[in-house]
Amino acid sequence: MMVAVIDYGAGNLTSLKYALERCGVVNLNITSDPDVILNADRVIFPGVGHAAFAMQKLKQKSLDILIPTLKQPVLGICLGMQLMCAYSEEGEVHGLGIFEAKVRRFGSGLKVPHMGWNTVKSSTELGLDNYFYFVHSYYVESCPQTLAVCHYGTTFSAVLRHDNFTGCQFHPEKSGEAGEQFLKQFLL
Repeated sequence: MMVAVIDYGAGNLTSLKYALERCGVVNLNITSDPDVILNADRVIFPGVGHAAFAMQKLKQKSLDILIPTLKQPVLGICLGMQLMCAYSEEGEVHGLGIFEAKVRRFGSGLKVPHMGWNTVKSSTELGLDNYFYFVHSYYVESCPQTLAVCHYGTTFSAVLRHDNFTGCQFHPEKSGEAGEQFLKQFLL
């Protein structure tokens, strides 16, 4: 199996690479090449940083057009998941529109970023009730594609799914055994 990790200048690639290697991935391509991404068995869309800057980077490489057309399983991590949403308040930017949700800033009175371990509650089908590691100042509101939630001042989407697209707000590559199990499920 070949796994493509999308490199568009806004991802935490090193820790993700090591996490995937621990999961047994031997054929890993960190790339922005559309042909490699299209031919991968699994695609991971990571992200850290500012939404408007990241969307600009995606557009420069025409990845904003490519990603929504992918047919194989795609996993968006943190900002990657947020960019798959319809709109983000971070930079007032339109996302890829894969998920119907909007990305909102955490309310005043909360320490941001929301950083550290927090519990995720999911449907029994997903079986994710565990602690995962989060680092984010914006959250995805609950929507019809929400499969798991977390609470920090408000309840927000921790995992989204629509067709072949999955997104997680937490960082599975930094979430120990629970994160490794989540990545392994995606790689099946």
